[in-house]
Amino acid sequence: MRSTAAALALLATLALAACGDDDDSGQSEAGSDKGQMILATTTSTQDSGLLDELVPDFQDESGCSVKTVAVGSGEALELGEKGDADVLLVHSPEAEQEYMSSGHGVSREAVMHNDFIVVGPEDDPAGTKRAGSAADAFTSISKAEAPFASRADESGTHTKELSIWEAAGIEPNGSWYLETGQGMGETLTIASQKQAYTLSDRGTFLATDNLDSDLLVEGGKDLLNPYHVIVVEGEGVNRECAQEFSDWITSPEIQDQIASFGTAEYGEPLFVPDAKG
Repeated sequence: MRSTAAALALLATLALAACGDDDDSGQSEAGSDKGQMILATTTSTQDSGLLDELVPDFQDESGCSVKTVAVGSGEALELGEKGDADVLLVHSPEAEQEYMSSGHGVSREAVMHNDFIVVGPEDDPAGTKRAGSAADAFTSISKAEAPFASRADESGTHTKELSIWEAAGIEPNGSWYLETGQGMGETLTIASQKQAYTLSDRGTFLATDNLDSDLLVEGGKDLLNPYHVIVVEGEGVNRECAQEFSDWITSPEIQDQIASFGTAEYGEPLFVPDAKG
């Protein structure tokens, strides 16, 4: 059973992540006969609009009520470990593998991927467009001490960012390195306002309006961004709904829906399906 303290902590997380009942887009317990399932996922799946398209359909088909908690992948994994989530949709492969090795997950299945990109001011004062890799781009940003906005929230994107700095042999610090502590959409907005560089997933960049930022660096295996669905292991988990969600989101029909998501509005899909089933 989830403790009262854990429940209060979860409610605080919901408020901070702006995922309360008022914003659930129909994700309530009304009409459910299998109980509530808590889906802990990343801000990118919310900011891109993917959850708004997928979750209502799952509720209608499954009879499971879904409460989404959109946070960084690190925090989503922590919620699962504490038993405060039933299923996870995350994009931090090394942390996910550690989570599974520690026995906190029943299953982990590939769902989709997009990619990370480096975005920044149109005039590109650090000259990142000439860089041969993300690490080279980060080196140029550091040498120029050009503003860089970091999520600094232990999310999958933040973890990827830190790995790129490590590959570049740089420990970022100084007034040019801005730690937002915010999700991807908010960090993109801050970077745009401050004419700073940042690392983003492509989907959230395309889906975030009114940005004064350009896509400057893309491509390469080091910028791939895979997402997996994990059914949580633990007492009190709504295993039935969690397993149904994992099977549903990796099914051919929903994979086709993911493959086309965003194409009409942005001229390209925001995610590429990865499930083999």
